Amino acid sequence: TLVCDGCIAAAEKRGMNDCPFCRAPWPKKSETISMIEKRVDAGDPMAMFHLGNHYNNGRHGLEKDVARAIELYERATELDSKEAHLNLGCLYRVGADVEQDRAKAIRHFEAAAVEGDAFARHNSAFSSTMLETTT
Repeated sequence: TLVCDGCIAAAEKRGMNDCPFCRAPWPKKSETISMIEKRVDAGDPMAMFHLGNHYNNGRHGLEKDVARAIELYERATELDSKEAHLNLGCLYRVGADVEQDRAKAIRHFEAAAVEGDAFARHNSAFSSTMLETTT
């Protein structure tokens, strides 16, 4: 159900600034968060992941709230979001805005890797090696 980049480029070249998939107008920035929140309420793991990103980075008018981002990522992982697993793995590995926990990082990287995320596979192997050398 995705539109290829070539179709998007062709639509933009023709001056079509609507969604290349459904032709609906793009939402205004002020409407974006409420639209995502509706999808979160409906149980959409990708919406949970995106809203978590907005809280994690303080975007779209939201104040940075890493605890809320982690809550949303955790809900998304329960619905098999490999992207949310990857982000949780990165948060726990780095430990900048959350207490560093390499075991949790590895668990989340491995879960994302099992779902086919190549970056998570790399991070899982790298984090496992780091854990072995520090213990």
